[in-house]
Amino acid sequence: GAAPSTDEDELPKVPDPNIAERMVSTKPANQPFLAYKEYRNKREAQHKAWEERMKERDEMIAKGLKVGPKEKDPTEEVEVGLLGLLKFILYLLIFVVLAGKFFTGSFLWEYEGKWTNLRTYMPTNQRLFSERLLAEFDGSNEGRPIYVAIDHDVYDVSNNRGTYGPGGSYHHMAGIDAARSFATGCFATHRTHDIRGLTDSELQGLEHWKQFFANHKSYFKVGKVVHHPIDPASPVPEHCDPKK
Repeated sequence: GAAPSTDEDELPKVPDPNIAERMVSTKPANQPFLAYKEYRNKREAQHKAWEERMKERDEMIAKGLKVGPKEKDPTEEVEVGLLGLLKFILYLLIFVVLAGKFFTGSFLWEYEGKWTNLRTYMPTNQRLFSERLLAEFDGSNEGRPIYVAIDHDVYDVSNNRGTYGPGGSYHHMAGIDAARSFATGCFATHRTHDIRGLTDSELQGLEHWKQFFANHKSYFKVGKVVHHPIDPASPVPEHCDPKK
């Protein structure tokens, strides 16, 4: 007997877009391919019609007849110009910002680094400090900013006067380049820029602190301090921990 019919057999059939003289079902799985073929056929028809109009236009020009402005090919791919690219970037930024607010409650995805501070983008007149001049910015004078130096780089930490000003836990770091103490943790005895003899781990600790100040949202670099040369024959500062 005849094979039982299926739902697919009952669906209408249309010419296969890829193989001539073959019919295919209009089942849902085939719809994307059929729709694309229909789209391509429509575009080809539009292009051919445009070519015919351009041919007629050229013939009219050859006869000396007036013609209107040249018509663009309706199927020509539109290149994304600078304005389109800028719009895309703007929409992408808006999406990222709104997504940050939705997922983290912060438009900046909880980022609080220096790039959120407008002063980061403002040019500053950085200056060279002598050790004596730097010492005048230790917070003792309330009318002056507080500066902290680390490995020659000087930062304004006035936004945290409670920590670096008089009575603060890090006041002994203000107005001086105490790079060694940042590396060793000997805050009382290593208030010096002399970093000779530091271990690899101590140098890594110093680098961590340098990055901390460089990327802090509230501190900003104001210049460099010029030190007197260290006598290579002078003894290396002793560690505050006798075991080291």
